[in-house]
Amino acid sequence: MAAKPLATYKQRIRQLTLRPGGRSMAEVVEKLRPYVLGWKACFRLSQTPKVRRTLDEWMRHRLRAIQLKHWKRGTTMYRELKALGVPEVVACRVAGNARSYWRNADRLLKTVLTIAYFDRPGAPRLS
Repeated sequence: MAAKPLATYKQRIRQLTLRPGGRSMAEVVEKLRPYVLGWKACFRLSQTPKVRRTLDEWMRHRLRAIQLKHWKRGTTMYRELKALGVPEVVACRVAGNARSYWRNADRLLKTVLTIAYFDRPGAPRLS
């Protein structure tokens, strides 16, 4: 897959998933859905599953960062993670590093906010 369509895709996803947007996760997913599904249909014949999987992981990483931004404070993060059934050690580590949204979204939070978590509000997938 060429570099220009990938760069265009990433730029558009960045626009649709701005963190200070003040929207719920359902609204963010609703905005993403038509673009991602259209992009998937356009490039469905390309034989690059690794590229699509990488883009899919990157998009979920952005969604996790948005979720952390919604929770704002460490105490809220801890409470919400415990409500999801996360072990206390993991909840403490994520909440203790509350302002590092992007870094937290890639490490321990991957085990908590999985693909299934984002399937519930209907987040589209590329792969």
